[in-house]
Amino acid sequence: MAVGIATAAVAVGAAFLLTGGGSEPAGPRALTSDEADRLAITRFRNYEARGRAVTITVPGTAGGLTVTGSVDYRGRIGYGVVHGTGRETSSEGLIEWTADSVFVHPMANAPEHAPASPPRTGWVRRPLLSAGSSLDTSLTIALGLGSDRPDNAGLLAQNGAAWWGRDRVDGHPVDVMTGPSSRNRPDTAGNVRYWVGPDGTMRRVRAEVGSAPRPVDITFDTQPFRPVTPVAGAAPKN
Repeated sequence: MAVGIATAAVAVGAAFLLTGGGSEPAGPRALTSDEADRLAITRFRNYEARGRAVTITVPGTAGGLTVTGSVDYRGRIGYGVVHGTGRETSSEGLIEWTADSVFVHPMANAPEHAPASPPRTGWVRRPLLSAGSSLDTSLTIALGLGSDRPDNAGLLAQNGAAWWGRDRVDGHPVDVMTGPSSRNRPDTAGNVRYWVGPDGTMRRVRAEVGSAPRPVDITFDTQPFRPVTPVAGAAPKN
């Protein structure tokens, strides 16, 4: 799967804007070989680390959702807590997800961070939706940001990946790059934006999602990473 992982679930949208302190928009331009190499290994870096702590910000017309937790890129499973922004609290609680299922544990007063050991009971399983849900699309994107091998740097450049500028994320210097077009969709180049450090570490990803009014934002290392313990029935299928 190419570094344009999210483009399969992303709709064509307006251009992204650089945000954060010290941003230096200067692109777009073609990637240099070094930039292509770093973009090609950024998902592999997540896999090497086994997992990353994430904050997933999902905008919505009726208020947003924020998922704070961890993604295990070798176990292919995520776990965290969901909070609503500008909306009722009925969607709040704990969440686990795999490539095909979502497990929710509703809570009237959801904690700031998910407990290290998930509750054994009280979970409700549902299929992960492939379309029509900004939350599920965001979970799919987050889970796909790890790979057990680097992507092909040469193909990234050939298929529209580009450099847009420099920025800083939580004090870390990054280059901002957009991913390539998805297979058979040349109009999708640039729909996913990556903030990548000098060693290829992924710091942030932003993607246009068709069912969301604004881009979904996935920021890494926003809290300590905690290994993900699957709840009953949540272990990914091999």
